[in-house]
Amino acid sequence: MRSEEALFARTAHLFAAASEVACAADDLNTWATSKPRPRPQLHGDKRIRKMFRPGVLLDPRSAAHLHELDQVGVDVRISPDEINETIILDRRIVILAGELVGATREFRVFDSADVARSVSTLYDAAWRVASPLRTYDRSFAELRALAPRLLEVLASGSKDETAARELNLGVRTYRRRVAELMTALGATSRFQAGVRARELGLV
Repeated sequence: MRSEEALFARTAHLFAAASEVACAADDLNTWATSKPRPRPQLHGDKRIRKMFRPGVLLDPRSAAHLHELDQVGVDVRISPDEINETIILDRRIVILAGELVGATREFRVFDSADVARSVSTLYDAAWRVASPLRTYDRSFAELRALAPRLLEVLASGSKDETAARELNLGVRTYRRRVAELMTALGATSRFQAGVRARELGLV
């Protein structure tokens, strides 16, 4: 299926009927729709688990939305490791997100018991080592505050020594912070960090 709208039009009844929903995504854009996000609601005994990469916490609006989810009973965790962008419904339906090409993303839906079991096992393993949102966010606060200025100096192309002086940091501290920011953004290079920051709307 192409587009989030097509996906949810075809699977809305599955979400409504599910008693357990597990979701993994790099950021809030993966499973977004064109409609504004409503205040999250939990119905009955539905269990909802959501796992994200740290980069989602760099955007204040996304971070606020995750905390809102947490407050209404959604179990939110942050994983610094690479995760497959996935939704699992009742451990029997699996939705996998494909690459974003232009403004379109493809999605695949599986109802195979073997696929559901394998993907659920991988998800559970990642979930066990991920950190609860509140715990991770406390340790992430300093980097989040520094991130906008870090991204500015990275975009300027300044040498590390110059950038460190601008931020009133030692060179080693500056390089450590850049490495932490790259990890949060899921980037393996400074250039890729800039691209990822633009994708997230941070610059």
